[in-house]
Amino acid sequence: MANKKARDHALMARVADNDLDAFNELVNLYKGKLFTMLVRMVGTAEEAEDLLQETYVRVWEHRRSFDNRYCFSTWVYTIAMNLGKNELRKRKRVRFLAMFDRENNPIDIEDPAAEHSGGMGVLIERAVAKLPQRYREAFVLRDLQELSYEEIGEVLRVPVGTVKSRVNRARNLLKDELKPKVERYYGLSKSPLLPSSIF
Repeated sequence: MANKKARDHALMARVADNDLDAFNELVNLYKGKLFTMLVRMVGTAEEAEDLLQETYVRVWEHRRSFDNRYCFSTWVYTIAMNLGKNELRKRKRVRFLAMFDRENNPIDIEDPAAEHSGGMGVLIERAVAKLPQRYREAFVLRDLQELSYEEIGEVLRVPVGTVKSRVNRARNLLKDELKPKVERYYGLSKSPLLPSSIF
């Protein structure tokens, strides 16, 4: 973590001096995870790509005002998340495309008929989208983006204890929402299909 922070600070010092190579290096270090987060926030790759570009436009525009007391990763996630929130406010709806386990692997719980019926993927998507925003944000940043509780606290501007509480609440809400639907969908009394690692 310390090495990552030092590396990013060294790159940002060069970016502040208009070094485009350093800027491109920072872009490449974070664009994958930021893009994934934005897709889950706004629902489409096209919109996420636009927001990702806007994120890096803002990084460049404010390159000299970056406060190196903080991690660059926290700063860039905050910018991207705020842009995503603004987009969602405009549309008044939220859509998530997939559920992943804690190792960031897709959970394959679809059946062949799911394409026609909407299937479990739709149920999961709706369950995550129904989470109150404060729980959804914490859940996405922790379980999908794998940020530390401390980093999430900085991004969301809340204490670490609050982050932990929100993540746990999100997991419990998802479990409560999804378990009976999974059991009904598959006609099971006890479903092995939702890995306990999510919850």
